[in-house]
Amino acid sequence: MDEQIDHYEAKLAFETDSWDVKVSLESGESIIVIDARSPEAYQKEHIPGAINIPHRKMNEETTKGLNRAALVVTYCDGIGCNASTKGALNMTKLGFRVKELIGGLDWWKRDGHKTEGAVSNSKAATCGCE
Repeated sequence: MDEQIDHYEAKLAFETDSWDVKVSLESGESIIVIDARSPEAYQKEHIPGAINIPHRKMNEETTKGLNRAALVVTYCDGIGCNASTKGALNMTKLGFRVKELIGGLDWWKRDGHKTEGAVSNSKAATCGCE
């Protein structure tokens, strides 16, 4: 049983869901939501308040203005995309405290949360992992 407890505690230490992110944003917690997809995908649709840093461009220079004390949450399109995982890895290597948004933008929308962008709240999802 201890092994299972360790497993689930570790999982929760590295992942979060859309409900928890929404609550954190609304309560004013120190959280930075990063869309790790391409700028084109971000422009089409993204979580309100999210900033766009494509996972391939995450480095000391592109993250220098970010609050290192804040929790960073990375996301991408969802299950068929791993930009959030790559982004979480990159941000962790840069010294940030990071969680990955499980289900990404897809599950954010399925949970009924609003989006911003040219096609906000659309049903169609395209991978923007470039």
